[in-house]
Amino acid sequence: MCRGCCCGTDKILGVDHTAQVVTLTSELSSIARVRAVNCLDACEQANVIVVQPSSAGRPAGGRPVWLGLVNDPDATADIAAWVAAGGPGLADPAAVLDLYEFAPSRRVRRGVED
Repeated sequence: MCRGCCCGTDKILGVDHTAQVVTLTSELSSIARVRAVNCLDACEQANVIVVQPSSAGRPAGGRPVWLGLVNDPDATADIAAWVAAGGPGLADPAAVLDLYEFAPSRRVRRGVED
């Protein structure tokens, strides 16, 4: 999850950024690693969360999913539920998460997904 230049800062108004981190960490700490990074270089999509497939999800066809404009507690809860259900490759996300999905530039993807 991005928490640098724009994401996770007061530049994105009306969002409880701390609550977003706490929600994801508390709900997923026993099954997934939640990492906050300085910047994912997709500031126009702040707040950005990248959901990586699990070690079981990748062989099942799961690929990293980039979600942007995640500025709503319901979206955060939907992401947590999806990861808890297996995440990319193993479980389908809530349909509403399609609205948050975006494709970053290849340069940005290479830096994060490799």
